[in-house]
Amino acid sequence: MLAALAEANGGHQQAYGADVYTAHLQTVMAGHFGEGTVTFPVFNGTGANVVGLQSLLPRWGGVVCAETAHINTDENGAPERMAGIKLMTVATPDGKLTPELVDLQAYGWGDEHRAQPLVVSITQTTEMGTLYSPEEIRALADHAHARGMALHMDGSRIANAAAALGLPLRAFTTDAGVDVLSFGGTKNGLVFGEAVVVLPGAAQHDAAATALPFLRKMSMQLPSKMRFVSAQLIALLEGDLWLRSAQHANTMAARLAEAVGGFDGVRITQQVYANAVFAILDRTVADQLRAQFKFYDWNQATGEVRWMCAFDTTEADVDAFAAALKELLARAGA
Repeated sequence: MLAALAEANGGHQQAYGADVYTAHLQTVMAGHFGEGTVTFPVFNGTGANVVGLQSLLPRWGGVVCAETAHINTDENGAPERMAGIKLMTVATPDGKLTPELVDLQAYGWGDEHRAQPLVVSITQTTEMGTLYSPEEIRALADHAHARGMALHMDGSRIANAAAALGLPLRAFTTDAGVDVLSFGGTKNGLVFGEAVVVLPGAAQHDAAATALPFLRKMSMQLPSKMRFVSAQLIALLEGDLWLRSAQHANTMAARLAEAVGGFDGVRITQQVYANAVFAILDRTVADQLRAQFKFYDWNQATGEVRWMCAFDTTEADVDAFAAALKELLARAGA
């Protein structure tokens, strides 16, 4: 990424996306998602979600999402405050929506007293570390489209999903009926930058692609030196760096789960599909461990925590974490 940034700094380019890097990025993304893909680089993931959702909605539109969705729990009200989007949440056991769960909120069309449910938003992989199959996404897309709704994917960890599924990116996006994608870059190695991607075949393809330049600017997500985002995305996606980095992160999570899963006092709560490990342990032990390693509580009521592995997590990092946890557990039990 740093080499790509240095190269992009090698000479003058026009601003606001009229540069050779952003033009080439369109070709690179089309190679992954299909002809007709239109890509809009932005600064960050929250911006990608807000801008992408806006492109699919009128002012009176609502978004059906899981209660645990990042747009609902970890974006500090940005969809509501910045875009005026009504989030229509559904409780799920595993962070995944189904057509039946969507229907808990997808009703009331034509009722002026209710925000109109016009988009379904899913996250791949989910905030709970779970994974949608292409068939599950296709079922959601068909269900949404039959009701006049669009399907948005928050792909902050889309590379980890592809690595876990062993499938190309388009297999569970374009080919599964996703309309607009928030493509994650920073969680897979970019210094900064994400992208909003309008996928081929989207029912609102032309309208979304036409609206996005204006929405991106209005939402303060238009980089003047866009080449520095585009150059990083090219470096990530033109070869297999995106996949190798994601495979590594997933492997480190599997290593972590195997290392700590047998400890007395630790219970792994979710199947490890990609790069997240969820576990329940004593709160005092968790707080002591947190003094050495940064991680978040997932459910304070139950003591469930979430441990994330990244593109740059090493085996030594995992082993040191497991050793520290084992020592703290031993002290607690002494």
